[in-house]
Amino acid sequence: MKLSQKALKAINNPVTRRRLMDALGCTEFTIARYIQKNSDNLTKAAALQVIREVTKLPDAEILEVENK
Repeated sequence: MKLSQKALKAINNPVTRRRLMDALGCTEFTIARYIQKNSDNLTKAAALQVIREVTKLPDAEILEVENK
């Protein structure tokens, strides 16, 4: 699973990165890298909870369906 471009843009700011940093227990540099690479780590339950609270987007707009 990956985040949508809309969600990535919405969370790419210092305040949200700090909240994700606390939720995932890593550095802000790591969060910035996760956002840049659209890492699966951003779809962990703790990260998704922060993303939902910050963006107020429904899951359908946060998550991107991968075509396989």
